[in-house]
Amino acid sequence: MHAPVDLSRVKVLDLSQNFSTNSPAFARYEGPTIKWVKRIAFEGVNAQYLGSTIHLSTHLDSPWHFYDPGPDVAGIPIDRLFGPAVVVDLEQFGIGDFDVYGPEHFEAWEKKYGIKIERGDILVIHTGFHKYYNEEWSESTLRKHPDAKPDLPRYFLNQPGPTRAFAEWVLDRGINWLAVDAMSTDHPFDTVVRDVRPDVARQVERHLGKSLDEVWPKEDYQLTHTLLFPHGVFHVENVGGQIDDILDQRVWIGCFPFRFKGGEAAWCRMVAFVEK
Repeated sequence: MHAPVDLSRVKVLDLSQNFSTNSPAFARYEGPTIKWVKRIAFEGVNAQYLGSTIHLSTHLDSPWHFYDPGPDVAGIPIDRLFGPAVVVDLEQFGIGDFDVYGPEHFEAWEKKYGIKIERGDILVIHTGFHKYYNEEWSESTLRKHPDAKPDLPRYFLNQPGPTRAFAEWVLDRGINWLAVDAMSTDHPFDTVVRDVRPDVARQVERHLGKSLDEVWPKEDYQLTHTLLFPHGVFHVENVGGQIDDILDQRVWIGCFPFRFKGGEAAWCRMVAFVEK
C-alpha cells in the first residue's frame, strides 16, 4: 500500500513542441500525413489516420535508433524517464550559429551558478534555437527572445552542437539522459546534413576555421548517438514550450513517450515539475 503524495504545490510546465501536419521532419525523413476517416457531422464521431516518420516535433530517441541491442522505447524503465535535471543556457556564453560547445561551457556554467551537475542528472541544453521553430511560443520565450519567428532553414542548419569531448564528459559525469531545444543533440554538420547542404558546409568550415573532417572525423559521425547510445544514454530533441521559465536552475523533468514495443523513437510530452 503506497501513501498518497501531495502534489498540490506542484506546477507542471510544458516543454513540448506542437505536433501537426506542419511539423518539419529532419533531413531525408518524411513528414506526417494526417487525414480524416470519420467526421462528426456524418458518423457522429471525429477520427483521424496518421502516418509519419517519428523524427520530428518533440521526440525521444531510444538507444535502438543507432544501437541494435537497444533498448527500444518500451524497454526504457519508466523510472528513468523522470528525475532531477539541470537546465543549462548556453546562449549566455555566446554560443550561436554554427558554433561548437564542449565540457568547458558546462563547467563554466557550474561555476557561474554554483550548481553542480550530479551523477544521474538529466541534462537539458538550451541553445535558444527553439525560437526559430514554427511553434506557438510561450510568454517567457517571447520575453527572452523578442526576435522569435519561424525560420526553419536557420533552425535546421545553424544550430550549435557538441564535440567528442562533450560526449566523453557526459559519460564521465554519469549523465542520465540529454534533451535539447534544437533539431538534434548533434551539430547539423555532424549528420547527413553535411551531404545534403554542401554549400552551407563550406560556410561552417569558414566559420570554424578548419575542415569538418578535422572537427568531426568519420568515427565521430552523430557522436551523441553513436557514442552515447551503447551506454544507455538516450535523448529528447525539439524541446521548446515553456523552457525559458526554467533556465539556469535545478528542476524535476519528465518525458513521457507511449509504450512503443519495437520502437526506435517515439513522440513524447516533456514537462518540468516546479513549485507553484
